[in-house]
Amino acid sequence: MDHEQRVWRILETAGIGMLVTRFDGGMRARPLDARPDRDSGTILFLVDKRGLKDDEIAACPDVCFTIVNAHDKAYVSITGRARVFDDSVTAGKIWKRSDDVWWSGPDDVNLRVLQLDPHFAEMWDGPASASAARHEFMKARKTGSKPNLGENRKVTVDMT
Repeated sequence: MDHEQRVWRILETAGIGMLVTRFDGGMRARPLDARPDRDSGTILFLVDKRGLKDDEIAACPDVCFTIVNAHDKAYVSITGRARVFDDSVTAGKIWKRSDDVWWSGPDDVNLRVLQLDPHFAEMWDGPASASAARHEFMKARKTGSKPNLGENRKVTVDMT
């Protein structure tokens, strides 16, 4: 599996990550449930218009979405451009039963679709197991060396 396909697989299996936007006072991160669409090369989210995301993205559409797949011990940061729009048809296509907690349905007046068009991703792989990591950290403390947590720790993936 190539790196780009692995990024998509992590997005499809991990679900919730943190979306980072900019505002006048700095940056803000918030948890969102990713709805990746590998075929279109986009990541969709359902968001509420009563938050600050719409204004922040309109002012600066460059965003970052981070996600962790604990099972694979993989960490992904995706940089791209976002836009927020009204689209009850798209909202209905990506609707999950758990969304009922936040909105009355895909036609809810407060519901928006946020689309992230990824430009690139950075992916870090963790050690194969927690016990291997513990062993490496203990060895590093005793010897004063850096822990060996595996090869290819970081890869940059062009997502365009």
